[in-house]
Amino acid sequence: MKQLHKKWRKEFNEVCLERDNYKCVFCEVTTNLDVHHIVDRHDPIISNGGYVLSNGITLCQEHHLLCEELHATGMCQPKYHPDNLFKIIGSSYDKAIEDSNNLN
Repeated sequence: MKQLHKKWRKEFNEVCLERDNYKCVFCEVTTNLDVHHIVDRHDPIISNGGYVLSNGITLCQEHHLLCEELHATGMCQPKYHPDNLFKIIGSSYDKAIEDSNNLN
């Protein structure tokens, strides 16, 4: 399973970066980018680590920390709420869950 997660993670990063044109979706930064799991990969509701395009978004390190606030504290600014992140990438919570369940 560990090998699969490595494969999925690599593909996840590549497809999300490509879809988002290799820049942060909030500020257009193009260096030191992270691919953020909108539904936390450790959340038991999402299978296979959530390594699917419909659950990833490209962020600079500053915006990644702002999006992670929800996972860390249970609160975040509306701009960084998962509902808005899904909207930015044209996805949804349900789609991310379904796609993760179908990952193989």
